Amino acid sequence: MSFINDDFMLSNDTARELYHGTAGKLPIIDYHCHLSPQQIAQNVRFRDITQLWLVDSGAGDHYKWRAMRGNGVAEEYITGGSHSSWEIFEKWAETVPYLMRNPLYHWTHLELKRVFGIDRILNPGTAREIFEECNARLAEDTFRGQSLIRKFNVEVICTTDDPADDLRWHKMIAENPFGTKVLPAWRPDKAMAIENPGPYALYLEKLGAAAGMEIRSYTDLQDALQRRHDYFAAAGCSLSDHGMETFYAAGYKQSEIDAIFRKALSGGQPTLSEIEKFRSAFLFDQAVMDAQAGWAQQYHIGPLRNNNTRMFDIAGPDIGFDAIHDREMAASGHRFFDRLDSAGKLARTVLYCLNPKDNEVMTAMAGTFNDGTVPGKMQFGSGWWFLDHEYGMRRQMEVLSSLGLLSRFVGMLTDSRSFISYPRHEYFRRILCDLLGADVEQGKLPISEIERIRGMVADISYNNAKNYFRF
Repeated sequence: MSFINDDFMLSNDTARELYHGTAGKLPIIDYHCHLSPQQIAQNVRFRDITQLWLVDSGAGDHYKWRAMRGNGVAEEYITGGSHSSWEIFEKWAETVPYLMRNPLYHWTHLELKRVFGIDRILNPGTAREIFEECNARLAEDTFRGQSLIRKFNVEVICTTDDPADDLRWHKMIAENPFGTKVLPAWRPDKAMAIENPGPYALYLEKLGAAAGMEIRSYTDLQDALQRRHDYFAAAGCSLSDHGMETFYAAGYKQSEIDAIFRKALSGGQPTLSEIEKFRSAFLFDQAVMDAQAGWAQQYHIGPLRNNNTRMFDIAGPDIGFDAIHDREMAASGHRFFDRLDSAGKLARTVLYCLNPKDNEVMTAMAGTFNDGTVPGKMQFGSGWWFLDHEYGMRRQMEVLSSLGLLSRFVGMLTDSRSFISYPRHEYFRRILCDLLGADVEQGKLPISEIERIRGMVADISYNNAKNYFRF
């Protein structure tokens, strides 16, 4: 039997019926990813499987890079750029047999099967033929970027975009539709980064130019962001995203925020207390902006970034040297959302944690601020980054089931830079169906409610995201 067969990850009859009868047939809504809008607009043709899988895909695949380093592969084959495509791919193929029980083992073979129709295990003995077969397919027009997206019946993609972005690639896609709606998503992290005054001042010049104004005060900053927020909304954006170590909800006066901003703009280094106050004010004002526009918002909490100084100096950020933080976030998170709720400015919100210790904390936090106006208004999001494997997905759904409403969950996202990560949605749906199917067969859910359970699968796989994000 093939490894990636029809019943892959489905361990019981009910799971198989739920997946093949419902989940497997539904379109994909990828409401958070890091695909390059330029590559989508230009309908990128990938040179070879190495570029698609290991080198490019927007910025490379740091999941695979971490695995290769762990397997003893030298950096010159990862970010060094001095080896041929085949030599780099060969090192990946040497690593794959050591990935058993890592999600990359499953994802690698799912992508080979679903994208290229290759039903063989990747290892040093099969590497050359798989490399050449993939490259031959990538030379075909039906394997360019837009076709790869359509291959997986992707209905909506939300990219991750800075407020200073002119969105010209999104406009080009809208003017030349290919069957998948590609929308920007607002990611204002750089506008909050006063801890690095030099780069921050340069960024504010870029943001001001995009907004058509000069930024000299905190009020100017918010005015510029409002202009860009409106610009994004006109381009179809209805969703924001924030990546942070923790929530920020320190007490502050507006005069303090003005002074902290001027200090950073003039090159002064803010203190830790000043940084926390500024972030608290900035995030509150951004959340108010989202609520007034009717947007939904996402908070990705918990990364500890760029931890290897030597490698950062050599190759820069986002190359696989980030990790899981362990900062406390319960008290500050509740203060932050309570301020918004008290002001009547709490938008639809999805929370993600990177540290599994915070699964229950975040689920309980979300439940504290649901108000009956929108189903799942505040909710705990899917397993993310270091948690988007089978155990992490199951754990996320178990916690959400126990403390919240799994039926209202908006489901999976790729959070990926790769054009062929969409089998992750299949992976998630199979795990979801296996989870629910096992409950039915063990008598934990009534077989008499199988139609409701089918509807639950369809909602989590597709309907909830479409309705929640109002696509």
